[in-house]
Amino acid sequence: MTTFAFVFPGQGSQSVGMLDAWGDHPVVRATLQEASDALGEDLGRLIHEGPKEALALTTNTQPVMLVAGVAAWRVWKAEGGADPIAVAGHSLGEYSALVAAGALTLAQAAPLVRLRAQAMQQAVPVGAGAMAAILGLDAEAVRAGCAEAQAAFAPDSGEVVEAVNFNDPAQTVIAGSKAAVDKACEVLKARGAKRALPLPVSAPFHSSLMRPAAEALRAALAAVAIQTPVIPVVNNIDVAVETDPVRIRDALVRQAAGPVRWVECVQALRARGAQAIVECGPGKVLAGLTKRIAPELQAATLFDPATLAEVRALLAG
Repeated sequence: MTTFAFVFPGQGSQSVGMLDAWGDHPVVRATLQEASDALGEDLGRLIHEGPKEALALTTNTQPVMLVAGVAAWRVWKAEGGADPIAVAGHSLGEYSALVAAGALTLAQAAPLVRLRAQAMQQAVPVGAGAMAAILGLDAEAVRAGCAEAQAAFAPDSGEVVEAVNFNDPAQTVIAGSKAAVDKACEVLKARGAKRALPLPVSAPFHSSLMRPAAEALRAALAAVAIQTPVIPVVNNIDVAVETDPVRIRDALVRQAAGPVRWVECVQALRARGAQAIVECGPGKVLAGLTKRIAPELQAATLFDPATLAEVRALLAG
């Protein structure tokens, strides 16, 4: 059997009706009910009916992506799927990975990601922050361009721009205050970036401007009983596998205001022996990144009955 890891997507892969293909699968239904009970609202209806604008609100996106990833994982397990050698999640997806690994229950994780989303949104007023995807430059060049852009502002200006998502060898996302991100885009294009694409987001996620959100999360996580994972979880912030609940909690806090080191996460999964990486949850973003980070690995997606059958066949082969 092919050795494999599961990875869970974050914000951006949500869509209205993204669980419809499962039909009335009892595992999916029970997963939606558990998360809905934890939040006191009907997530199933929100996912099925939308509207798209409601799903795109950060405070909704984070819980619905969590539940969609966990639902796909639980169907995989319920239908006899083997455990992966390790799991990881992109940004928010790390919470789905921790649920899959038994460190958190879904009932614990759903309110946590809702609070995380609210705290991130409140940390920086809408419009004051920005994010942009930089294509065609390596990570070091992006870091250098951010430093050059920030140096154009007075040290006490409050303007900040940082590399925050290392998505693939030629795609790095930057975030910070709007003026500094705009300046960095200008600098990075001059340094040879093929494109600098502003992202339609409501806050500068994973930048140091998110520290107030991290502190809010620290207080909430202090009250949550985290278990030792039964499957290794490679975290975003340190690219490390932690087993101590105290260290898992600390990594989740720092992750909110620190970079997503996704290139290194995929490399770490490969180093642990994964021959295939399965994206568990809606969309194909992480599968695409896997192909660009480690083309020798097999990349697959699992988000409906058809892809579940494909993954089973791939791994059996």
